[in-house]
Amino acid sequence: MMKGYLLLEDGTLYTGESFGHEGARGGEVIFNTAMTGYQEVLTDPSYYGQIVTMTYPMIGNYGINKEDVESRKVFVAGFVVGKYVSQPRNWRATQSLGEYLKMEQVVAIEGIDTRALTRKIRSLGAMKAVIGSQSVGLQKIKELLKQVPSMTGLNLATEVACQEKYEWLSNSKGEELKNSNRHIVVIDCGVKFNILRKLVDHGARVTVIPPSLIAKEILNLKPDGILVTNGPGDPEAVPGLPKTLRELIGSVPIFGICLGHQLLALAISAKTYKLKFGHHGVNHPVKNQKTGRIEITSHNHGFSVDGDSLEKLDGKQFGKVEVTHIHLSDGTIEGFELPQVKVRAIQYHPEAAPGPHDASYLFSEFP
Repeated sequence: MMKGYLLLEDGTLYTGESFGHEGARGGEVIFNTAMTGYQEVLTDPSYYGQIVTMTYPMIGNYGINKEDVESRKVFVAGFVVGKYVSQPRNWRATQSLGEYLKMEQVVAIEGIDTRALTRKIRSLGAMKAVIGSQSVGLQKIKELLKQVPSMTGLNLATEVACQEKYEWLSNSKGEELKNSNRHIVVIDCGVKFNILRKLVDHGARVTVIPPSLIAKEILNLKPDGILVTNGPGDPEAVPGLPKTLRELIGSVPIFGICLGHQLLALAISAKTYKLKFGHHGVNHPVKNQKTGRIEITSHNHGFSVDGDSLEKLDGKQFGKVEVTHIHLSDGTIEGFELPQVKVRAIQYHPEAAPGPHDASYLFSEFP
């Protein structure tokens, strides 16, 4: 293996070994606390533009398989692990993690102190960085760092979304839906396949559309419900979609997940802000304010909805605004509802299963 580098905007340089694509790529460096699920992380479009550090020390031990992808390709800007396992031990594996990353042209390094890196991010916040292999050279990596944009103000959702509408018929077992009287239109801002599978599991026929469609075009599809998906980047930078959602509210039940949660907040004139280092992992405790139950949930977001701005909207144009879910670690808003116009928004990922079924009720109750 050749050397690999991770250079942070504060000047810190980590040196390890490269095990992915030979090259260099800039992005925002963050950390993920999941013990498993690295393939789902790699193929989650919400990580577009980010260099992901896995805090679990051993990554790659079960390889890569065709069933666990969450989108059409790998979207992370780079991948950092403590120890890479090059020989997978799993009957489902079709290739090693390193082979997969080379095929997808993703730069990856191992052998750095991921605990020290994580502590730095927790202390200073997520920051710009460049990950590169030795063949690129440190001088080129330093030059690339100057060109890395800030995540704040960056519209990435339209870059990962579909360009044409399509139908999705497969459920979680890979079976195709035969007949359904329920039609859900999914506004794709970076959708994970498992969201679509869960909708079909609950008997829905699904049409996935780009975020550029206007309200009239969406309503012409005759949806029984509209779902706004997860995705990357700053919600305030997504052009047009908050206005479209505002026009749709009250016409049909709407459900927002992750970025969709933030976009629905913007649609009703609430505000969003950037978190210091974001929520990325599968062990986040969230309290359901309605039931009092604690849900163990999966998260991947760097922005959050401002609770004070949401509270000021209660009883205004869209009626009652209920905060339904709260993060127990930092008190951030994890869900809200507008019951009079049938809008529900959830910040975490109910299609993921760390609980394993703590949040599945959200699909049962929609639309």
